[in-house]
Amino acid sequence: MRFAGKVALVTGAARGIGAGIARRLATEGADIAINDVANMKLAHALAADIREMGRQAAVYQADVADRPAITAMIGEIVTNFGHLDIAVANAAINLREPIIEAAWENVQRTVEVAQFGVFHCCQLAAQQMIRQPVATSARGKIVIISSVHSELPVRNSAAYNMAKAAINHFGRTLALELAPHHINVNIISPGWINTPGERAFSSKEALRDGGHRIPWGRLGHPDDIGKAAAFLCSEDADYITGAELRVDGGFVLGLALPT
Repeated sequence: MRFAGKVALVTGAARGIGAGIARRLATEGADIAINDVANMKLAHALAADIREMGRQAAVYQADVADRPAITAMIGEIVTNFGHLDIAVANAAINLREPIIEAAWENVQRTVEVAQFGVFHCCQLAAQQMIRQPVATSARGKIVIISSVHSELPVRNSAAYNMAKAAINHFGRTLALELAPHHINVNIISPGWINTPGERAFSSKEALRDGGHRIPWGRLGHPDDIGKAAAFLCSEDADYITGAELRVDGGFVLGLALPT
């Protein structure tokens, strides 16, 4: 129960990686503010599951690209829960198109959500955390969910790749600036994770075969990322800030040329 008495915001939490993180934090005692913009039925189902664990949960419908909406959401969370101790900036979108065919509105939307949305959530959460007293050795924890796309030039994902690379450097900068306030900021870069988003683009057979090619022998699960996030949000990681943790089962390593 590492997070008993803690309040955690997870953006894009209705399904996939966000839901995995929210469930893991709740399993370990946190009350959860669930943010999403479109999957409200799933978000409310997740909230019901978390309440069955004996935790508090509330759903906040807001587009992370809409700064006033996120400002209002942070205020509502503090009103409802009293404080905010953990923020996980997970929400993202990837409108996949080749660069030469990409519609500009899709590029803009991807960057607005996957890059600027992370900025809004992290900045506004940090401002709230700074207003709060230091409860233990850390005043708050911020985790940014990036991707191995930040390293790899994945086809048809230029705007997403660009946004993920940007938030990694943003996270390191934020970690530097927030260290005097004892707010940890760290980055998780998932590899190929079996999520509804991936299943929308790949068949069950393609995902199965792809998993076999990963050195660990399978695709990642949302709970794999949840466990990593829980570590970085815990007191065990109080002396870790500005770090990037790749959670990919060796996916990137497996791209090396065969010997």
